[in-house]
Formats: sequence, C-alpha cells, structure tokens
Amino acid sequence: MRILVLAPYPAYPPRSGGALRMFHLLRALAKQHTVTLLSFAPDESAAQALASLQNLMHLQVVIGPSPRSLFQRALTTVFSPQPDMALRNASMAYTTALHKLLTDQQFDVVLAESIEMAPYLLQVRKAGLYTILDEFNAEYLLQRRAALTDLRRFPAPKALIGGIYSLIQWLKLAAFERYVLQVVDRVIVVSAEDELALRRLAPHAKLHIVPNGVDCMYFAPPTQAPPPTNDLVFVGTLDYRPNVDAVLWFVDAVFPLIKQMHPALRLRLIGRRPHPNVLALHDDRHIIVTGEVADTRPALTEAAVVVIPMRIGGGSRLKLLEALAMATPVVSTSFGAEGVAGLRNGEHLLLADTPATFAQAVSRLITDRAFAQQLGLAGRTFVCANYDWTRIAPRLEAAISPAAILTS
Repeated sequence: MRILVLAPYPAYPPRSGGALRMFHLLRALAKQHTVTLLSFAPDESAAQALASLQNLMHLQVVIGPSPRSLFQRALTTVFSPQPDMALRNASMAYTTALHKLLTDQQFDVVLAESIEMAPYLLQVRKAGLYTILDEFNAEYLLQRRAALTDLRRFPAPKALIGGIYSLIQWLKLAAFERYVLQVVDRVIVVSAEDELALRRLAPHAKLHIVPNGVDCMYFAPPTQAPPPTNDLVFVGTLDYRPNVDAVLWFVDAVFPLIKQMHPALRLRLIGRRPHPNVLALHDDRHIIVTGEVADTRPALTEAAVVVIPMRIGGGSRLKLLEALAMATPVVSTSFGAEGVAGLRNGEHLLLADTPATFAQAVSRLITDRAFAQQLGLAGRTFVCANYDWTRIAPRLEAAISPAAILTS
C-alpha cells in the first residue's frame, strides 16, 4: 500500500504517549508499505530530530502550528461551533503541502493521527481517497470527565472556570466527533471502552480496535535487579491535565495516609514540562519532581511501587504498559488501567479507587515484597504476550487496507 500519514506533532523522538504510538506503528508499516509522513514540528530543532525517520519513510515537515493565545481560545470557545481540538492545528502551510502531495502523488489510504488532524481528512475526501482516523482517545468523554471533576469542586473559582470550559468543549467535541465518525471511512480506537463511547455518538461508524503497546525488548527488567528503593514513582507528561489532576489528588488525599504507615517512602514525579502546581510540590525530601529523564527504565527498576492515580482521561495507558513490562509492581485506579483488556486485579496489578484503599494497596506491596515481585512478573508476562508492538502493528495493517474497508 501507499500510505499518507498526517501527524499533529513529531513521532520522533517518541517521548509522549501519542508520539510513542505513532513511532511504533509507523515503523512497522514502513517495513511492508510505502509510507509518506506529513508532520507538523514546532521548530527547526524538532524538524531536524524528526529527520531521523527519513531512512524509513518519505518525510515532509511543516513548521507549526502557530500557538493560539488565551484570548483567541476564549473567543472561539464562546463564538465558534468548533471545539479547540478542531482549531489548534489550522495551518495554511500544512493545507498547501497536503494539496501538493495529493496532486503530485498517488496514495491508497490517508491516515490521520488524532482528532485534531480530522479537518485535513475532509480535504482528503475531496480527492476520493480512503480516509482513516486514528483516535488516541474518545475526546468528548475525556472532556466530560474533566468537566464533572471540576464542577464537583464548586464553588472554587478556578475549578468553576475549568469546569465551564470543559463542559463547552465536551458538547462541541461530541458534535464534531459524531460528524467525523460519520464521514471518514474507518476510525481506529485504542480500547473497547473508547469504541463503546464513540459508538454512542455514531452507532453505524466503522470502528476498529488497535490498542497501544509496549516494546518488551526495550522495557525489560535487568537480570540482576537491584533491591527496590523507598521511591513511589509516577511517570507521565506533567502538564497533561489528567496527569496533573492525578498527581494533585494523590499528594493531597493518598500520600499522607501512606506516610503514616511508611514514613521513609518518598514520591518521585517523572515527566516532561511539569505544571507550576506540580513543581510547587517539590520539597527535596518527601516529594521529588524529577522532570524529564532520557530513560525511565532505571527509575522503574528501582521503584518500590509505580502509582497510577488517574481519575480522568481516556484511551489506554502506555506508561502503565511500560511499568508492567519492567515487572514493576503497580497500584492504579480503575481509570488508570482502563483500556488494557485482560488485566486482573490481584494478579497483574492492584486496583484501588479511594484514598484509603489506594494507600492500603501500596502498603501491602511495601510490606509483602514476595507478593510484589510475583505481581510484577505476572504483569510483565501478561503485557508481553498481549501488548507487545509486534503483536499490535499487524492489527493496524489489516484495519487500514482498502480491501478490509470495503468488506466491513
């Protein structure tokens, strides 16, 4: 197949969840097919880093999109029927580059990565090509959860503002996603939960599950693992709203309960671009905001427990899969493990949704290290058997072929 892929940001280096998904799936597709990647990059430095993919596929980069000011976002929130995600990547330069590619070359399918690239699929449809959207999340559901979480904190002013914004975006995204689901030829989703959520919007949409995965060759525990430290570890992009909410809830409601039982434990927060509210937690003793690291494997290897206290969000959890692949014991909320079919509480990880039960689950793994090790090994066995990228990529290949689209 000749595949044109539209990307909202660089797939390399694969630091964020979306970039990880794009990188591994693109690399797999490029082994069997002719892939052209038309990608945004925020600046020339990012474009040069992305050039590493040139030996795998045809690559064209557009610098952008231009950042939208808070004032612009406020105006469109009030006056535009389009959600922010449909507006954030609007670019005349990208539109022109896409038009030239469609004019000069022949493609069998066009794959857009993430809902924010869906407007460009509408441009592609005019060329009569098969259009496929890879949905990283059921976005309206994510905004719905964010809105309800904030509005429950009324009358806190910031929570009220955030809740009203998310409520508006929720309603706009539901309408926008419904329209996109109805007009594109196929939508790829990452979990059964997202499939069900999107099916509510468009019952007859052509949905196909291709979950997130993990590189089990790269994320593998060392043969001689060092004894665990006193660190509880959270890994994730630290300005991503669901992650910020998770960290703040854990520090406020759960960590004090854990410290009562295990005073020596400390919390390490690892990830890119820490939000000011996250940075403010750093005290150099009990809570360490490490920020971005080049390689998370040492921290995962040494962690006593990886905590995933998510309360909002969607999709499926790349950082959860990485922790499990490293055989690190994990305590997660149900939201944090959502989208990873087959995970069993008490066999692969521990699930807990209240501060008290979450603290007790962490304490159990700290106290019973034999059980913690057993849990970690079972988690690795599970994800490597079911979620290694080598098992995931063929599912995308099968889903995007024109023959599969025609017969579904």
